[in-house]
Amino acid sequence: MNYNKAQFEAAFGTLRQLPPSDKKEVAFAGRSSVGKSSLFNKIFNRKSLARVSSVPGKTITVNFYAVDTNRLVDLPGYGYAKAAPGEKRRWAELMEGYFKTGRDIRLVVQLIDMRHKPSEDDMTMLAFLREMGYPFVIALTKCDKLNKTQYRQRLEAQETELAAYTDITKIPCSAVNGTGVEELKRIIDAACE
Repeated sequence: MNYNKAQFEAAFGTLRQLPPSDKKEVAFAGRSSVGKSSLFNKIFNRKSLARVSSVPGKTITVNFYAVDTNRLVDLPGYGYAKAAPGEKRRWAELMEGYFKTGRDIRLVVQLIDMRHKPSEDDMTMLAFLREMGYPFVIALTKCDKLNKTQYRQRLEAQETELAAYTDITKIPCSAVNGTGVEELKRIIDAACE
């Protein structure tokens, strides 16, 4: 795929707005503030194709990006504690609708902040992806914020924390220095062949 030619297509805030699936899709899921938009920009080699905010919970829509004949999808972040109950319900309906309406989802990139133990929401999402049978990889974001000792400790800890997912590829990633981005692109390319 020519990631440098990625183009923003559209954003959708409710399930009714989602158009039918007409391209192979790779979805990016993760907690609010895990760095989805920043990682998107690094993959696309752009500074601001995906909007990045310093305030968590700002991606509240399903955002579609066209890349050749494929689509990369930035899903709304979950787990933002300050979101209103109605907003959380809208998000749940939108996410469930996205995953359960027969879209041509070739891969899900599940982002987890490498600095911390996976949250309960992260574990719920991983279990959902496995139950639904979607192929997925785990991108361990913000690895650049750890020193060598912390990096090694977190990799070791995640062997236990993610013990149910030993068969799943885990890629330490950084939207700052590009760690893991080329490997992630290779996996995405292979999924969309």
